[in-house]
Amino acid sequence: MTTPMGMKLTIVGCAGSYPGPDSPASCYLLQAEDPGEPGRTWSVLLDLGNGALGALQRYVDPLAVDAVLLSHLHADHCVDMTSYYVLRKYHPSGTQPKIPVWGPKGTARRLAKAYDLPRKPGMREEFEFHRYRGVFQVGPFTVTPAAVDHPVEAYGLRIEAGGSTICYTGDTGPTAALDELADGVDLLLAEASFRTGDPNPPSLHLTGAEAGELAGRARAKRLVLTHVPPWHDAGAMLTEAVGTFDGPAELAAPGNVYTV
Repeated sequence: MTTPMGMKLTIVGCAGSYPGPDSPASCYLLQAEDPGEPGRTWSVLLDLGNGALGALQRYVDPLAVDAVLLSHLHADHCVDMTSYYVLRKYHPSGTQPKIPVWGPKGTARRLAKAYDLPRKPGMREEFEFHRYRGVFQVGPFTVTPAAVDHPVEAYGLRIEAGGSTICYTGDTGPTAALDELADGVDLLLAEASFRTGDPNPPSLHLTGAEAGELAGRARAKRLVLTHVPPWHDAGAMLTEAVGTFDGPAELAAPGNVYTV
């Protein structure tokens, strides 16, 4: 009997709120082999924020992407879908087949507006839009979404494949929903946008310390901090996190690859 393969996570972009000098905004590439089709690798994107489509081409052919999962509809998590639409619609090899895109209510309308398209068809001829409504399957990936605490409809995601698990918080303030999503995961990809001690508004983002606390409560095997805004010192966020989590913790950086 062959041992099931896990997942490979590649950090495409990890800058919080807007692109920084060293990184695009949020985008993460998840890949896993299809257990029923040897040699078939599935590629799924978690978010596609400002500048991410250009960087993505270092790691995978964008035409080989099988699906996109958008955590929410703020520009730093979704706006490069407009460029991805152009790539798939007008590629010299011909219009590409539709691929599924999951996101909050209104995703199709939001993306059409972002590219100044009529609402119908918008981008519906290039993408098959789905709203998060419970657990779903994308190739070898089982995806469990949960609403999190952000000013717009936003989701954290628990993703399982080949016996391995990853939790991506998306953008969120502290919420009990994250504890369930992150429970026992092999890797917790947690945002850390706020510094402890600053007058941070509620229901928006996590501090580094809160990300570490989440990892500890959830018994995550590894913590990777992401979405640090360029105006903050990322090292300070990591210092906060290791002060509240005694497991392996590090900062996301473009090009980092994690096999779980």
